Amino acid sequence: MLVDRIWPRGLTKIKAGLDEWCKQVAPSTELRTWYHHDPELFAEFGRRYRGELAEPERAAAVTHLRELANSGVLTLLTATRQPEISEAAVLAELLQQ
Repeated sequence: MLVDRIWPRGLTKIKAGLDEWCKQVAPSTELRTWYHHDPELFAEFGRRYRGELAEPERAAAVTHLRELANSGVLTLLTATRQPEISEAAVLAELLQQ
């Protein structure tokens, strides 16, 4: 499951072999721009991102991800070079609760 808003550069959809692209759970452009993967801002990014995920359309997408996770293995994919401080890390933690 790709959880980025923007398709990864240089990767074709066929080569990616994804089951789904759930861009509804990606952080807003404004939040991504503000955060810019600065490790010092990760805690605040996580707080703001969880707030965005509470919005109705995004909450429905999170529910969908939770259902998939409860029925089997769910792999969250992101194109970032630092997945440990990405939206995928925040989502993974949220889905485990």
